[in-house]
Amino acid sequence: MVTGLSVVMLGATGAVGNHVARTLAKMPEVEGLTLLGRRPVKGIQGDHIAQGLVDVLDPTSYEPFLHGHTAAICTLGVGEPSKISREEFVKIDKLSVLAFASSCRDAGVSHFELLGSVGANARSRSFYLRTKGELEEGLKELGFGRLSLVRPSLIITPENRYGVLQALTLVIWPRLQPLLFGRLRKYRGIAVDRLGRAMAVNLREPGENLEILHWDGIEKLARKTT
Repeated sequence: MVTGLSVVMLGATGAVGNHVARTLAKMPEVEGLTLLGRRPVKGIQGDHIAQGLVDVLDPTSYEPFLHGHTAAICTLGVGEPSKISREEFVKIDKLSVLAFASSCRDAGVSHFELLGSVGANARSRSFYLRTKGELEEGLKELGFGRLSLVRPSLIITPENRYGVLQALTLVIWPRLQPLLFGRLRKYRGIAVDRLGRAMAVNLREPGENLEILHWDGIEKLARKTT
């Protein structure tokens, strides 16, 4: 088990990121936690917690906050990619994440963890999955001592955040879960709080130089105590 963790995080105001941050704030292994974003994260306080208001598209705004951390987590991403242009999606979900990761590496961060997507593949015909795959390939090239790529499928939230389509999905998907077995298990949906917990807990667990976590791996981590 890894102790003496100092974590810097980008994306803690999002649904998953908020659960990650709340779990990290309570973990005894985490001696320091820095949350970076466009707005403050409410309800997370402690003597070992710092927050920085930054421009996520401008590395110079957050680089002063990075030094002294052992691990970094990025849960930054566009909630509804269909609502913005492809260029804007690439800028936020790929280029800004790569810039953050590069700055973290230069600041001495050894473990980087990304909230990605099941099916991410740089050669995918899907623009969304291809962009996610290109991001992962870029992260691999940065040479972190440990790189954790977390690839959930449907993220189940208590509330409907994105309209009619999500409302239907949240009703139908749980009924499909029993049909997803074998190679299809990775497409099972996961509750947002369990996903956030798993990403936080993973920082203290020993891991490989490169690890890709799908549903089974995520659930295994979510069951561990903090």
